[in-house]
Amino acid sequence: MNINIKVYLHSKDTRFLQSGSFPVMNSDFKKDPDWTAAIAAYEWIQQIKMNFAASDDFRIDEVIYNEDIDITELVKKVKPIF
Repeated sequence: MNINIKVYLHSKDTRFLQSGSFPVMNSDFKKDPDWTAAIAAYEWIQQIKMNFAASDDFRIDEVIYNEDIDITELVKKVKPIF
């Protein structure tokens, strides 16, 4: 299944919006939809940081999925797994 994610980010003294549709595992989403969306958003934000050479002031201002579900704080809790 796909979920729609909007991220409001701040970098280089500018606030900007990125949005897109992302595939997630149906079983994971049914078990914990917010956490599943947060992981997808976190991974995407990491790609954005690399592609846009984010500055030292880079921050996540807001993350929303499926139009109105705010998962900002959950996304900030996701840690990379090595």
